[in-house]
Amino acid sequence: MRQAMSNAAREMWLWQQIVSPHMAGLASALAARGWCVTYVANTRMSAERARLGWQCPDLGGARLMIGSSASDVTTLARSAPRSAVHLCEGIRGNGLVGTAQRALMSNDARVWVAMETIDLAGIRGLLKALEYRRLMLRMRSKIEGVLAIGHRTAAWVESCGMLAQRVFPFAYFLQDRGRVPYQVHCRRDGFRVAFVGRIDANKRLSLLISALATIRRPDIELIVVGAGPLEPNMRALARRSLDGPVTWTGILPMGQVQALLATVDCLVLPSRHDGWGVVVSEALMVGTPVICSDGCGSAGVVRASCRGGVFESGSAAQLAEALSATLEDGHYCGALRQQLAEWAEALGADAGATYLERIIEHATGHSERPRPPWTKSAHDA
Repeated sequence: MRQAMSNAAREMWLWQQIVSPHMAGLASALAARGWCVTYVANTRMSAERARLGWQCPDLGGARLMIGSSASDVTTLARSAPRSAVHLCEGIRGNGLVGTAQRALMSNDARVWVAMETIDLAGIRGLLKALEYRRLMLRMRSKIEGVLAIGHRTAAWVESCGMLAQRVFPFAYFLQDRGRVPYQVHCRRDGFRVAFVGRIDANKRLSLLISALATIRRPDIELIVVGAGPLEPNMRALARRSLDGPVTWTGILPMGQVQALLATVDCLVLPSRHDGWGVVVSEALMVGTPVICSDGCGSAGVVRASCRGGVFESGSAAQLAEALSATLEDGHYCGALRQQLAEWAEALGADAGATYLERIIEHATGHSERPRPPWTKSAHDA
């Protein structure tokens, strides 16, 4: 079946606003598997993301092209071979990627879309949902398939009018890091809980502090990685509420974040809404259990990991229950951490590239519909 895709057809163009760590690993892994990969970005890295500690990643054997104007991306879109597969970032609010999409669709190119669930809260969410439905109904005849990133995204994309057979659950597949020396990270004293993210109303660090306050254990250390407008308020809340120590690291480069995650007992992502929450994948890939809200796109992966837990967004009581259960499980050491990390290789770029190949083969009628690689639970691994 793999031979059904000719070498001429194995050309992939990724259209993104920046050279994103979320997609770079996939581009590199596809290139390593023999695809001719072109990664088109409007700029290497945005100033906003750089302030958050993001770094421009290596693309391996993929070719990088910068299209910084409408003319640039239109010319690039028209230069691509007819057989190429084009994977585009979203269908709305995607800057020059939208310009490239329109040029590709007008040329009857093979257009795929990777998209997260939008924030549907309030009147703005309702209006955005209506606009997405309008766009999807208008564009669906030109879209070969949708890679739905997030545990609720596939159902939402179908509700917007996309045909179910063209919608595939997907993830952000990160660069494979190799095996971690798990024995180094075995702790016997205290319990370390990490929060990684912008300190704002959406990420809800206050919910985590409130949940820890109900547990009242002085041997729990909270490690906060990030910065944001609510940091002074959160520092004051932590001083008033928590018995254990709190470490505020500020913003760290992405490489240092994953190294830190390998030394903690649990990551908590209590966001009101997160399209995916890549830090979840980073933690699981080094064998660290995760607790997240069901407002995070990665909640389905956390459930499949059979560690940590998923709680109802906004519920400090459910978060406290999940934390207490994780504390009762004790430290994740040695074989346990290794088992979780080995299962989480399903979130690595190699697994993602294999899965994407099978999706495309299925879409062209050459194979059965593939299962997402993470759907085999960690208990079955």
